[in-house]
Amino acid sequence: MDAAGLGATTAASAMTLGGVLKHMAYVEGEWFSRSLHARDRDAPFDAVDWKADPDWDWHSAANDTPEQLRTLWQDAVDRSRASVADALTRGGLDQLARRPWPDGSAPSLRWILCHMIEEYARHNGHADLLREAVDGQTGE
Repeated sequence: MDAAGLGATTAASAMTLGGVLKHMAYVEGEWFSRSLHARDRDAPFDAVDWKADPDWDWHSAANDTPEQLRTLWQDAVDRSRASVADALTRGGLDQLARRPWPDGSAPSLRWILCHMIEEYARHNGHADLLREAVDGQTGE
């Protein structure tokens, strides 16, 4: 990348902090409940036609209050922690998820945990940029 590319900024994104929260609540449930334990999706994600609207979690956050978004995310995290604790007592980090991928293979709990670290790291970076754009504050 040249000097102009390294100095470029962008504000062309529909991503919001609320969207990040709702998306992460969805992702928590997808990996730690749906994939790991083969459970059905929790509300509100169970009523979404994901094929018709694959970005529903991102844009529907505009209809939710900050309290609703925080509660949705915190409840998803609490369920995920309980799911992981249960899985660790039953089989440890190397156990495979009960819901396989389309090719028939399945990720291990270890893989899921590493993937979620990656997911949070990526979106925490987005949140830093969004937060700075909103109020000038940056993360540590």
